[in-house]
Amino acid sequence: MPFTTLLIDLDDTLYPASSGLWDAIRDRMNEYMDKRLHIPCDQIPLLRRDYLDRYGTTLRGLQIHHQVDAEDFLAYVHDLPLEEYLDPDPDLRLLLLSLPQRKWIFTNADVHHARRVLHRLGAHDCFDGIIDIHAREFACKPDAEAYLRTLALVDEKDPERCIVFDDTLRNLIPAHKIGFYTVLVGKNGSESPEIDCAVMRLTELRTVMPELWHPPFPPKNRESDPCLELTNG
Repeated sequence: MPFTTLLIDLDDTLYPASSGLWDAIRDRMNEYMDKRLHIPCDQIPLLRRDYLDRYGTTLRGLQIHHQVDAEDFLAYVHDLPLEEYLDPDPDLRLLLLSLPQRKWIFTNADVHHARRVLHRLGAHDCFDGIIDIHAREFACKPDAEAYLRTLALVDEKDPERCIVFDDTLRNLIPAHKIGFYTVLVGKNGSESPEIDCAVMRLTELRTVMPELWHPPFPPKNRESDPCLELTNG
């Protein structure tokens, strides 16, 4: 069965974790909890780990337990100079444009952060859309509901025709159980049976999964705006 839809995570998947951007975002989360919520600094790491394990993201835990405004939180933690962390990636752009499948950003961040990252990488016109935290009504990876809502949003009924790319094993395990093909990005493979494939960079797909370029169907001719974002806002 040919793959028709690619769901690609954003942070530490489209670009390498060595960029330091996600580390900077985590620091901004800690700072927000300290300065805005006045949570003692020594409690923040444990609290964030608890929220991550229970809800998938720090934000979801803060919404439930501290009534945090999502827009305020997201604007604060993503307020970073991307040019200090990311460079345009022409090879990534060529790879994405060459893939004949539909391609969607599938992120626990918001569309504004995703759009900024895509523009910085030079990949802003390489996707059919962005499935962000708002589009899924705050259903976060790795909650199975996040994947089911995403299938509906991209109008795909069969998860076996989709590939989920993510840098985090915990996000791929539920995807595999639902029926998605799973690709771990940025790690040296995995012993987990829920991982179907592993690459250090997406550009390795040319050699690791060459079948993506030879499907038994013609490439989709997108007539819609390539920068379409699916959100509720």
